[in-house]
Amino acid sequence: MTRMRLAGKKIGILLESDFYEHEIWYYNYRFPEEGAEVHFLTRLWGQPSLTFTGHEYKAPFVCTESFENMDDETLRSYSALIIPSAMVSDRLRYSENLAELPPATDLMRRAFAEPGIVKGIICHGLWLMSRTPELIRGRRLVCHPNLYGDALNMGARYEDADVVVDDDLVTGRTGAQAGAFARTLIERLSGDREPVGAGRRS
Repeated sequence: MTRMRLAGKKIGILLESDFYEHEIWYYNYRFPEEGAEVHFLTRLWGQPSLTFTGHEYKAPFVCTESFENMDDETLRSYSALIIPSAMVSDRLRYSENLAELPPATDLMRRAFAEPGIVKGIICHGLWLMSRTPELIRGRRLVCHPNLYGDALNMGARYEDADVVVDDDLVTGRTGAQAGAFARTLIERLSGDREPVGAGRRS
């Protein structure tokens, strides 16, 4: 019988339109395969659900859970929060009040204050953290090559690897590395992992 390495773990994945279908579909199957409870979270704007469309094939994805007004107890119930690739983070970093952090960025700000929550950021996901560079400053990470300058401006320590682990922060280069990224998150959450701070080249 296969060991369910993530039994009892809860993973949140942020979602919006223009997501990379292959990545999101993979997470939707791979994490539950290890026993994790997966929740796709978005800003519902007061609606019971929203249907988002993928970037490559315009495939629909119905999302029914919101991260808006998430209390601290619920936030701490998550073992990991993932900011996926493609345009998800760009859409989620919209704020109607420029004096306030976008709700998704504020959620991640709170998550960064919780070392027990693994933060997973892949590809263009780093965009969501642009308003909070202090959370990225000094951290080892990788991102899409197009965001290399953004990473430097945020004070990050960029590493040329497909996946980089810096304690409770796991980052991936592009959506094409979603498999290695997910595998590393599974290892990190299950305890079957490389030493803290290890980089991975796939």
